[in-house]
Parts: sequence; structure tokens; C-alpha cells
Amino acid sequence: MEYVVAAVILLVVLLAGAIGLVVPRMRRRELPPSSTGGDTATLERPSAAEPGVETPPLVVPAEADEGLPPLIVEEPAAPVLDKPEPTAGRLVRLRARLSRSQNVFGKGLLSVLSRDHLDEDAWEEIEDSLISADVGVEATQAIVARLRERVRVLGSRTVAEVREQLAEELVAALEPDFDRTLKTTPHDGRPAVMLVVGVNGAGKTTTCGKIGRVLIADGRTVLFGAADTFRAAAADQIQTWGERVGAETVRGPEGGDPASVAFDAVKRGVDTGIDTVIIDTAGRLQNKVGLMDELGKVKRVVEKHGPVDETLLILDATTGQNGLEQARVFTEVVDVTGVVLTKLDGTAKGGIVIAVQRKLGIPVKLVGLGEGPDDLAPFEPAAFVEALLGSAA
Repeated sequence: MEYVVAAVILLVVLLAGAIGLVVPRMRRRELPPSSTGGDTATLERPSAAEPGVETPPLVVPAEADEGLPPLIVEEPAAPVLDKPEPTAGRLVRLRARLSRSQNVFGKGLLSVLSRDHLDEDAWEEIEDSLISADVGVEATQAIVARLRERVRVLGSRTVAEVREQLAEELVAALEPDFDRTLKTTPHDGRPAVMLVVGVNGAGKTTTCGKIGRVLIADGRTVLFGAADTFRAAAADQIQTWGERVGAETVRGPEGGDPASVAFDAVKRGVDTGIDTVIIDTAGRLQNKVGLMDELGKVKRVVEKHGPVDETLLILDATTGQNGLEQARVFTEVVDVTGVVLTKLDGTAKGGIVIAVQRKLGIPVKLVGLGEGPDDLAPFEPAAFVEALLGSAA
């Protein structure tokens, strides 16, 4: 019996000892770290620790940045925006870019007109020069007929006199009374809306960016709508143009609905108080019916906000008379209000300006004379003719 009692007492002592070892360790792990200062903080040992059991202190590492200077976060520098050149007189500044056309209009024509006697062969050479410059047969015949009559009646003899008369006839053929202003002023609580159309490859998206710079140079605020959703590069390209001058670009998913992007762009323009919204559109001619339907839909959807103020047709001057056929496709779909002739510096066919206006009855409002960002100029008939003819000397 005594052995049983002793065994029970021994078991109780062992259990108590085991509990005394386990409970303090559990409590030690649950204690939160000390919030007192200093490099380290030592936590108290639990008072219930068993005598003879050594418990090491818990050490909390010091804060990583203690003793270091405060972290200074620099604000990112504001992007430096381009400052487009003023448009006033831009065509005069770019007159040297018309050197190729000048060889046909200026040097070729003036060399013939400087002869002592203008016989039938001379007048035929003048006609051939104008036709080869893409003035067009009908326009050329009308210009030459009027010039011959003036030379005969006035008895012009010097090169300077004949040159002046030729310049006047060419300016008259360019319809100087056409309204070439861009309708870009906001009205009725909404921005002016400009729809830009044309075939891919004519420099349409690049010209959209340049038009934006023209407007910004003249004090307008601009927003781009990247409605050519079939080419991801087109949206990226126009967004880059916008970022250079601080203009926002509204775009949609690749292959998305162009009309939806155009609608959102105008809505964004209304919400932010923008002066002019420029909408770039697709220009695929492989399926004429599809193109017509698509452009027609874009125009209808945009007009839910209000009428389109300006529809510009982008034409590549190097395509010559073929460009007129392309132009007709677009004029059947939308009400084109103006033409932008690009790449005019790279062609000897500067007379295409006359042909475009004569056949379409639509004014050329802007001309592209180079690859630089500000090489787009408002079209001025008198300055254009002077640049083409060059010096009479």
C-alpha cells in the first residue's frame, strides 16, 4: 500500500514539473514586442518559470532605418512639351520644299515664256508642262486660253510681265475666294468635331497629329480620338503625337467598334471642355461597301452629340490623278469640307492642287511639305504660286 501511495506522489510531482516547463514557454511566445526605445528591447521572463531552468531573453531587432537620414522621395519631373511653330507665314517659310514642283512650274514655264515670240509650238509646250504637273487637261486649256488672250491684248513682251500674268491666272484657277478656315471653335457647350478620312498610306494618322499641332499653335486645346481600331499602330502613333503636345487620346481595344471610340472621344471632349476633337478613321479601300458603312456609322454616332463641324480628306499628292478617284469614294460617304494634300514636297505634280479643287469643288485647306512635325501649312493660293514659279530672273 505504501508503494502505491509513493508511486502516485511521484507521478503528481513529475506532472507538475512538466506543466511548469511548458506553460512559461507558451506565455513567452505570446508576449508582444516592447515598444520602448533603444537599439534592443528585452522581454521579461515569465514569473512562473521553474527554478533551475535557464530561459534566454527574447531580443527584438532594432528598426532598419534607425540612425539613417530620412528617405527623400523626389517628384517626377513634369514632361517637357513641344511648342509648335506658329502657322502664320508657315507656307512662305517652307517654300524651298516645293523645289521639285518649281522645276516644272517655274523653270520650265518661264523658259518658254521668255522667248521673243510665242508661237503655236511654244503654247503647246506650256500646255504640256501644265498637264504633266497634274493641273488637268480642262483646267490647263482654260488657263492657257486666258493667258494667250492677255498676252495678245496687253502686248506683253518681258519675262516679268508674262510671269505676272501667268501667276494671276494660276491663282485664279486655285479659287482664292474659297473658305479655307478650319472650323475648330467650340459652340453650344461642346467642342468642335473634326473627322479625318483618307486611305491608309496617304499619311492620314501622321497628318492628324500635325493638324493637332497646327491647332495648338493657334491657341486651341485638342483631344484625339483613335477610331482606326484595325491598326494598333495607328492608335499608338496618334497617342504619341498627343503626348508631345499634352493632348489626351481616347482609344479602344484593337478591332473594336470605331463608332464607339469616336462617340467616347467627343463625350470626353465635352466633359473636359476641350476646344477641338480630332477623330482619326480607318481607310481601307479593299471593300468599298464596308468602308462606306463604317464611315457612315461613325458620322451618325458622333452626330448624337451634335453635327460634325469639319471633315478633312487626306490625299497623297504623289498619286496624282489617281488620288481624285480615291477622293470620290469618300465624298460619297461623308460631307467632305476640305482637303489636305500631303507629300507635296516629294512630287513634281504640284498642279494637283488645281485639279482637286476643280473636280471636287472642295477647297484645299492644308498642305504637307515635309516629314517634320510642323511641316503642315495652311494653304494660301498666292504664296503657293509664288513658291512654285520662283524667281523670274
